[in-house]
Amino acid sequence: MKLLTLARDLRRRKSREHQHLFTAEGVRAVEELLRSPLTVRGALVAPHLVHDARGEALLARLRAAGTQILEVTEPEFDSASDTDSPQGVLAIGEIPRLTLDTLELGGKARVVVLDAVQDPGNAGTIVRTAAALGASAAVALPGTVDLWNPKVVRSAMGASFRFPTLSGTWAELDAFRRRHEMPLWGADAGGAPLDASRTPARLALAVGNEGAGLSQDARQRADLLVALPIEGGVESLNVAVATGILLYQLRS
Repeated sequence: MKLLTLARDLRRRKSREHQHLFTAEGVRAVEELLRSPLTVRGALVAPHLVHDARGEALLARLRAAGTQILEVTEPEFDSASDTDSPQGVLAIGEIPRLTLDTLELGGKARVVVLDAVQDPGNAGTIVRTAAALGASAAVALPGTVDLWNPKVVRSAMGASFRFPTLSGTWAELDAFRRRHEMPLWGADAGGAPLDASRTPARLALAVGNEGAGLSQDARQRADLLVALPIEGGVESLNVAVATGILLYQLRS
């Protein structure tokens, strides 16, 4: 029952950070994890996983990969699950030991900085969008939801398993930006309209909290505040939507 106890414990952020492990729940998430370069420690499987062909195929893949599998009852699975309608499979993976000191960049780079983004769905969507639009990494700063939170992992739809996601402090980000000569732009409704033609080769883009926007730490460090012009009567855009539009415009 060690895997079950571990899966239950990994619902807590402190446990994930201490053990460098996370959980991926659901058929699609586990399929993506098995396709990724990350190490899978084990998997919990409930009886209803094999009620369809896709579930049966996934169980066969877990076995073929030599994954440690623990078959549990549905009540036991529910005790570790983080979803309302569990699909009967949950895998435990190793979190990559990536830091701002070890993050490598190419000549052109876009680093997305999550400044106290708290909603797991927003954070996961930002990670997925950043990966899709060619960003180099997503960095979670203090106040941001854990990027290995089960809900974030689900919302990222497998992007977390291949795309560099990491946590850091403002001091670490400052040192990183100095090393890589990387200015910081902040997304803010009161900023100047984004002019993608002026974008430097390397850029950090900070996006702020759902309610409060950018923190004072971000505002004090920002070399430029940029905004997306929107129609009158609409106060603001969702942070994940705004991040996607900005990254798309910054691809050139």
